[in-house]
Amino acid sequence: MLFVLLAAILWGTTGTTQAFAPAGATPLSVGFVRIGFGTVSLAVIAAYHGHLPSLRLWRSWPIGTTAVAAAAIAAYQLFFFAAVARTGVAVGTIVGIGSTPVAAGLLAIIVYRQRPEKGWTFSTFLALAGSALLILAGGDIRVNGIGILLAIAAGSSYALYTLASKELLAKQRRGAVLLVTFTLGTLLMLPLAAATDFSWLAEPRGLLVAIQLGVVTVGVAYQLYARGLCTVSVHATATLTLAEPLTAGLLGTVVLGETLGSVSIAGILLIFAGLVLLVVQPERIRLYLSQLDIGQRSS
Repeated sequence: MLFVLLAAILWGTTGTTQAFAPAGATPLSVGFVRIGFGTVSLAVIAAYHGHLPSLRLWRSWPIGTTAVAAAAIAAYQLFFFAAVARTGVAVGTIVGIGSTPVAAGLLAIIVYRQRPEKGWTFSTFLALAGSALLILAGGDIRVNGIGILLAIAAGSSYALYTLASKELLAKQRRGAVLLVTFTLGTLLMLPLAAATDFSWLAEPRGLLVAIQLGVVTVGVAYQLYARGLCTVSVHATATLTLAEPLTAGLLGTVVLGETLGSVSIAGILLIFAGLVLLVVQPERIRLYLSQLDIGQRSS
């Protein structure tokens, strides 16, 4: 769970990083640069660990599941940016991020017949409520029906990526799974990138922004995410990613000088409470204490 939390924290730096991008950096161009630079960094990491896909590996590679994961990660980028364009950053973000744990929970129940852990529903409710307070407290709100549907599609796409990736990680190496899915996802986005302006990358600040987004929020973050996904359930994983808006809110205050009102502070506290309840459940505490007691008696 700690690896997933760390990944979500790194994802939460994306908005602050974009704020330092040069003029002309559109959401679509930033999104493509992020996934493109991220794919390159994943290739370097996979090569370093000796996890590059081989011909022998392709014989046992789940083609269908890989296609679903690649399409889902590409669809997330497209749906999310389209949602933000129609209904604004605040509503698009909260619906996109907030619908992910719900969609992931439903998919896990339908596909795996996997019931959520005890306390997952309440923890998720607290985190979702906190996310709503944190983001909706940010200013003018614009609600658009099509934008809401696009944001839900974005959250569902990411939930589908989580589900497909978990299945791939059970059969293939972590580095190879990330590299293959992101490479295919990048290729799927190429048609849109052809008509996008990337001139802002020529500026030193633009290049630094691209490196931060690609290497840190994709290369490093998704390595952590995939490692945690190997052992953490789909339900819990999706809920833990709600640490992303928590981080974004705190960085906006500390780095960008944004002010937090009482509603935003309440939202941060609710997200934090939900994540703590999910990670440190009473059953785990009792099990740990009982094991500690048994160990002391035997010694």
